[in-house]
Amino acid sequence: MNLPAADESSHFPGLARVAALLADPGRAAMLWALMDGSARPAGELTMIAGLSPSAASGHLARLTDGGLLALDVRGRHRYYRIANPEIAAAIEAFMNVAHASNAITSQRPAPRPARTVPLEMRHARTCYDHMAGEVAVQVFERLVEGGLLVRDGDTLEATPEGAARLAAWGVDVAALRARRRRFACTCLDWSERRPHLGGALGAALLDSWTHGGWIERTSRPRVLRITPKGRHEFDALVGP
Repeated sequence: MNLPAADESSHFPGLARVAALLADPGRAAMLWALMDGSARPAGELTMIAGLSPSAASGHLARLTDGGLLALDVRGRHRYYRIANPEIAAAIEAFMNVAHASNAITSQRPAPRPARTVPLEMRHARTCYDHMAGEVAVQVFERLVEGGLLVRDGDTLEATPEGAARLAAWGVDVAALRARRRRFACTCLDWSERRPHLGGALGAALLDSWTHGGWIERTSRPRVLRITPKGRHEFDALVGP
């Protein structure tokens, strides 16, 4: 039976266009460099991607026109960042797809992420504006198991006990719920293969723990350092 040709205007509009934007290695490198929630100038992204200035300019224009990047103009300087948290979540999801497809298509079993990801990145890193990695996964599981968060599919809600604990960490649950952004959701961790906490709540917790001296950002993109104070607090929460 002959099937009609796929018409992107009526079947998953925009999917092929977005996939094409992600398919180029140079553009993928630029996007991945911005997954720490930063805004970076074109020159820095050009070096990261290993492209000529003219080629990088064309790629950045395509990513911006395609809605994946947003442009911030600060005086004479132009900075690029991931357009919104939903785009960042999609890029993280594509990383999970890449791991899964590698396991399926490779003639040999795919290497475990723990052996292919630098230990410091696997331990604690940013996933756009929230925390990812081994510690983040353990914290998420403890929040759910301890009855502080209730999970319904990929959506989460804070219990009264959870709201009280979050308030002790300086997180205003009512204010987060009032935002247009999704309050809390799961985000599949590509190195641990288990979910960590995303959404507005995940971002608020990363801010709280950073300002509280539990976590420090490092010179390495996306890598977070757990401070001695943070190690004590996280051990008390999830166990040694």
